[in-house]
Amino acid sequence: MNESDSEKQAVCRVEEKISAGHRARIPEIAESVIQGCTDEECFAHVETEPIPSEGNVVEIIRKLREILFPGFFAQEKIDPFNLKYHMGQLVSDLFDMFSTQITHAIRHECFRYDQPCSECGERGQQMALSALAAIPEIRKILATDVRACYDGDPAAKSYDEIIFSYPGIFAVTVYRVAHRLFELQVPLLPRIMTEHAHSLTGIDIHPGARIGESFVIDHGTGVVIGETAEIGRRVRIYQGVTLGALSLPRDAGEQLRGKKRHPTIEDDVIIYSGATILGGETVIGARSVIGGNVWITESVPPDTQVILERPKLVYRQSRGNSGRSRS
Repeated sequence: MNESDSEKQAVCRVEEKISAGHRARIPEIAESVIQGCTDEECFAHVETEPIPSEGNVVEIIRKLREILFPGFFAQEKIDPFNLKYHMGQLVSDLFDMFSTQITHAIRHECFRYDQPCSECGERGQQMALSALAAIPEIRKILATDVRACYDGDPAAKSYDEIIFSYPGIFAVTVYRVAHRLFELQVPLLPRIMTEHAHSLTGIDIHPGARIGESFVIDHGTGVVIGETAEIGRRVRIYQGVTLGALSLPRDAGEQLRGKKRHPTIEDDVIIYSGATILGGETVIGARSVIGGNVWITESVPPDTQVILERPKLVYRQSRGNSGRSRS
């Protein structure tokens, strides 16, 4: 071994000792982390009973898309000869997954809030059956959403393109299933589902919102639809639209929980990008058009167009020119 190799080896040994010193602190840090798991001021679930799993909920969404749009999202070919088998297996798998996750959610609520026994296992299976029984109805209403997207978007080349790639359809698909679970009073799962869609699309639809058929979210990024919003049929909204609540006090959670806080949008309304509509008493009348970037906190009569006044544009030449401007 030459002198250069010896020097390198010495450096490596020093680095190894330093690293070992750092690693020696790991048990101490791990112990403090473990002790923190029982701190009542923090949030933890260290119990023998499991809670709903986000990963399993995401898998439920994947399987639901296979059922709601047969053949589009399957991992294997579906044809007339294996359709019955494939769908039967999917429904069976979904029942097991749904009932397990719903049961975990109910049992978690029961233990956390010290509720009387509600036979969560049986309730979980009953709710799972009710959710699955709603699939034909949900599939029909989703078909109206897809057709409305196609009819109103010249850029859409086919229904297939919309089903495969439009973020609005994905978000609405997840919402329509989550809304059914919300109606069944399933804890946790509906919100986990819609927030997963939110994380992927930028479209935030609370599962409690009530939305009619032929609903279109065009582009979608930045759309917010609050829990008590009510949306009629054949409504189209664009990116950046907020259907929200008015400014709330700090203790609003208890004061306003369960009360209507978000607007009502009647049939055949169009809401353009950036519009903000707030308040539980605010009603946008049927067939109205709400222009971009407007701020609305009062009701709008039917057949009304709401737009901002035309802005005044100022054109200035860049530096180095005469500096003249025109408007």
